[in-house]
Amino acid sequence: MNSITPPDPAPVSTGADPAVTQLLTPAFSPLYQQIKQLILQSLQNGEWKPGDLIPSEQELAARYRVSQGTVRKAIDELASDNLVVRRQGKGTFVATHAEEHIQYRFLRLHPDVGDRDSEGPAARQILSCKRVRAPAEITSPLGLRTGEVLIQVTRVLAFQQTPTILEDLWLPGSTFKGLTAETLGRHQGPMYALFESQFGVRMVRAEEHIKAVCADEVAAQWLQVPVGTALLSVERVAYTYNDTPMEFRRGLYRTDRHHYRNTLS
Repeated sequence: MNSITPPDPAPVSTGADPAVTQLLTPAFSPLYQQIKQLILQSLQNGEWKPGDLIPSEQELAARYRVSQGTVRKAIDELASDNLVVRRQGKGTFVATHAEEHIQYRFLRLHPDVGDRDSEGPAARQILSCKRVRAPAEITSPLGLRTGEVLIQVTRVLAFQQTPTILEDLWLPGSTFKGLTAETLGRHQGPMYALFESQFGVRMVRAEEHIKAVCADEVAAQWLQVPVGTALLSVERVAYTYNDTPMEFRRGLYRTDRHHYRNTLS
């Protein structure tokens, strides 16, 4: 089946049925990128939820009226971005943070001795979960106005009974309405998996800022270190589909038994 060549300069429709017809990206964008954006839109709209099997390449090619090779190239990029997962003989599934191999995708802290698997999962202690009106330094990274209501979660993560990370998370109050300390305490899996299942939000990428700081009295108390101990401060903005910021996180990391490791390519 031949690929569609979008007309220029008018916006282009997929040629699919009215339920899926949408405007594509600018005409100079490669066709597979346009198909990728349409699939992303379906993911964002919740047509296929985390863990769901998406239609086959052949079905998607018929839906968008393009060649199967064009669809395959779009899905290749989605898989490279960790948005979908191919399973041999089963098909392509929407990626989910509930999968064991990506539970710690955004956590770059590793033990100095051994590996993360031998260290075991983190023990989590929820210190608070409350609605707050946050200042600009918190709302700005989320694309919100100063004073908008956010949900602030404070927790401690411990590895092998050693408190290692003290962190605060801020989430849009309207999106995460109903999130409570009790809900977080009952959930046994990754927090991002809870966000997927209960609030329909999947974090797909993150940006971090890292610097060295000294422990103040509060951090020293919860991390069980002397005041003034060197800590790693990690600020993260996590995004859902289409680069929509959905979480601002500020963590203080002990590094006496751990190190921050990233892979550059």
